[in-house]
Amino acid sequence: MFFEAFHDGEGCKSYIVGCEGSRAAVVIDPALDLVDRYIGELNRQGMRLRYIIDTHTHADHFSGAHALREEFGAPIVMHRFSPSPWVTLHVEDGHSLPPGTLRLGILHTPGHTRDSIAVHVEDRVFTGDTLLIGGTGRSDLPSGDPDQLFDSLFAKLLALPDETLVFPAHDYKGRESTTLGDERRSNPRLAKTERGEFVALMNNLNLSAPTHLTEALRTNMSGGKTVRQLLAEAGAHIPFMAMDQLRHRLAARANDFIVLDVRERDAFAAGHIPGAVHLPRGQLELRVNEVLPDPSVEILTICEFGKISTLAAATLQELGFQRTAALDGGMSGWRESGGEIE
Repeated sequence: MFFEAFHDGEGCKSYIVGCEGSRAAVVIDPALDLVDRYIGELNRQGMRLRYIIDTHTHADHFSGAHALREEFGAPIVMHRFSPSPWVTLHVEDGHSLPPGTLRLGILHTPGHTRDSIAVHVEDRVFTGDTLLIGGTGRSDLPSGDPDQLFDSLFAKLLALPDETLVFPAHDYKGRESTTLGDERRSNPRLAKTERGEFVALMNNLNLSAPTHLTEALRTNMSGGKTVRQLLAEAGAHIPFMAMDQLRHRLAARANDFIVLDVRERDAFAAGHIPGAVHLPRGQLELRVNEVLPDPSVEILTICEFGKISTLAAATLQELGFQRTAALDGGMSGWRESGGEIE
């Protein structure tokens, strides 16, 4: 069996498991930021991606499952309770997946989320966020349930042999794996073998919310795009202008060149590039014909840091303003470079 573990630098762990004979492979819990690494490793090993598995709806990072499916065409596998519209193969407890001669057993392990599964193959089990090294997944996020988590841990996972290797979807201390026996003996949460004590413990953890909770749940549950994806797509279709080039264009005083400040009114009033036209991004589509009557004019969009202006420039191009660019670095960079402010 081929096996490779990946880390995203923020505690998220993902894996490639493959059949060495048939070269059929599975990616488990892919992260969006690591998609290029999975592609590189699969190509380097000469493997064919057979399945893409998310063990649950992630609340702290963005799944790379859809990006991998677009690259390889492999089905996205999740439990039937998953809300993601990208899932093409729904599984249930007791199902198995056959990449080559390997058999991946599916265990439904709700508690961290309603759609949580573990994947058991040969001597190891990929536990998602149900069982971690020295801990368990939290049960206070949407669809979490400490009662269900208790059953998933003690009736499902700990029913496997003690020597079974455990590979979780997260570890924040750089640890690679553990065994069920080690967790049974040393995991403080598994020491709460009485249901009431375990549920009370989980209900009183008082953990802070994950950094990307709202955006991660939105994108992973709906199949929507992340802000980073939107910016990358917009940035791929528009040019950018450097600070020195803007100074040159301002000095030329060309009447077919418009600096369009898309910040809110208070920010614009506090200081803007001399001669800039103000049109807040939120009003762009509604007022563009009023403010920009000539679609052939050259436009430079500006915001505070260069992100909103990138989206605005992409929107203007879609509206027919083909000579549109965004200022690289935004007003923040303009001020830092000593640019004139009105």
